[in-house]
Amino acid sequence: MGRSGVGLRRLGTRLGRVGVRLVPALALIRDGRIALGALLLALPVALLAVALLRRDRLWPFLASGAPDERLAVLTLALGLALSWWVAERGRRRLGPGGGPVAGARSRDPFIQAFMEMRTGVAALVVIGLVYLAALLTPLLAPFDPAMQGDLVTGRLLPPSRDHLLGTDQFGRDQLSRLLYGARISLAIGLVAVGVAVTLGTLVGALAGYAGGWIDAVLMRLVDMVIAFPRLVLLIAIVALFQPSIVLIMVILGLTQWPHIARIVRGEVMSVREREFVVAGRVLGFGPTRVLVRHVLPNSLAPLVVAASLGVGDAIVVEAILSFLGLGVRPPTPSWGVMVAEGRAHMLGAWWLAAVPGMAIVAVVLAFNLAGDAFRDALDPRRRR
Repeated sequence: MGRSGVGLRRLGTRLGRVGVRLVPALALIRDGRIALGALLLALPVALLAVALLRRDRLWPFLASGAPDERLAVLTLALGLALSWWVAERGRRRLGPGGGPVAGARSRDPFIQAFMEMRTGVAALVVIGLVYLAALLTPLLAPFDPAMQGDLVTGRLLPPSRDHLLGTDQFGRDQLSRLLYGARISLAIGLVAVGVAVTLGTLVGALAGYAGGWIDAVLMRLVDMVIAFPRLVLLIAIVALFQPSIVLIMVILGLTQWPHIARIVRGEVMSVREREFVVAGRVLGFGPTRVLVRHVLPNSLAPLVVAASLGVGDAIVVEAILSFLGLGVRPPTPSWGVMVAEGRAHMLGAWWLAAVPGMAIVAVVLAFNLAGDAFRDALDPRRRR
């Protein structure tokens, strides 16, 4: 019995080691990093469940599907690989007692400070999961978002097993429209901020580093753009052209860049007088090299915060334009369009407007909380 017990114990130990190697998230949970380990364990389990439930769509999507369908399959595979890699990397950094392994590289102070802010980490996880769901939409959506049901028996149905979020006035599945609408709203917010950051960084960096008449001219241009009421300017521009998703993205970016330019200009004016920048000039480096390689990299911290807050702002503005009928055109789903279509049925079918409205609030709140956490983590005084 004694030898059998020792043998079983050794076998259990070996199986445990193999299990930890195959599922490294278990090691994180064992060593006390329960939240991270649970997330890295739940994510691949959820992705595997999606692959199992939608196995009939995987090969057709990958073989002859549309680009967004292929992207969904590739996102599924990449999500599985990335979650395992992150868990394995975290397992290697931990010793048997849960502390760091000797010789392991310490965390960056910004990352360490951000990871201590639970609200910011939770908001970042929510943002990541929402974008993951948007990329996996062709696999997750149970129905075609434009497919209409029976207008007699299938319209304005309450949430049920067949339609988890009910149906709208045309019998279309609300869950499918919510998922496809997330792709539109989130893509508009991301691209609009990308346009604003690119243009605002160029103008702000040039104005702050050059100074003189260049700074004066560019800042007067910024003041002139800011002087126009943004919503009125957006409505006027959209009214002059045929509304489209690309036009909404560009317009939102072109009306958001002045605030980015002011932030970048202030940071560049502060950094350009520091010792390492002066040393670069003394060594004979050209203005472009000093600006690109020394000034801008040390001026991007507030830009990250402004960009994270700007995505939420762009999502809200797009929802307002769609609500007013000047944004994304039906039947293309977006959260603003869904709220506008559901306002006429608030008493009898409240979920039509409430669900996309709550989705907008949740995503914008997550971006704002993440932006606040980035700001606090980047500020040494708040970090202490």
